[in-house]
Amino acid sequence: MLSVIIVLFVMPAYSASKTMVVLGDSLSAEYGLPRGKGWVSLMQTRLNEQKINLSVVNASISGETTAGGKTRLPALLQLHRPGIVVIELGGNDGLRGLSLVATQANLHEMIKLANASGALVVLVGMQIPPNYGLDYSKRFNAMFNKLSNGKEVRLVPFLLEGLDDTEKFFQPDRIHPNQSAQMQMLDNVWNTLKHLIK
Repeated sequence: MLSVIIVLFVMPAYSASKTMVVLGDSLSAEYGLPRGKGWVSLMQTRLNEQKINLSVVNASISGETTAGGKTRLPALLQLHRPGIVVIELGGNDGLRGLSLVATQANLHEMIKLANASGALVVLVGMQIPPNYGLDYSKRFNAMFNKLSNGKEVRLVPFLLEGLDDTEKFFQPDRIHPNQSAQMQMLDNVWNTLKHLIK
């Protein structure tokens, strides 16, 4: 008599992958910095020093928008199968005055895609000056809080927190942080990320 054994595999809520993908724009892509001196590279150094077995893949591109990130993310998820996805996008949308409805929808879709792949998401908040009116800036700044829920999505309130001295921490364009700012940016992300990797 033929016996049939059915084995059920219960997948964990999130992947045990030892890879973290950072999907960002110029603030994460080392724009204007020596290679290996940006906050993402410093993150890998810190993980190594603390003997945390997690490899960081920097998939950031200068000028990237949320629409571009949404387009690129599926291939990145398939290639790297990360356990954590850090989304640092939205700043270029805001600086260009793009539709906040579209920006929020793009971020929401990226979060859904990452979660569906088994990854936790760290959403990095940004703020913009009132170039397009105070109302636009307020709604942009509040958008990141709306998208985070503390479970599948953890929020870094503001990537550039603490970088108030423009002359000290920013390149001549007054938009991109210089090398002196990168450790503070790392700490801003680390304060949220460390609770996931412990």
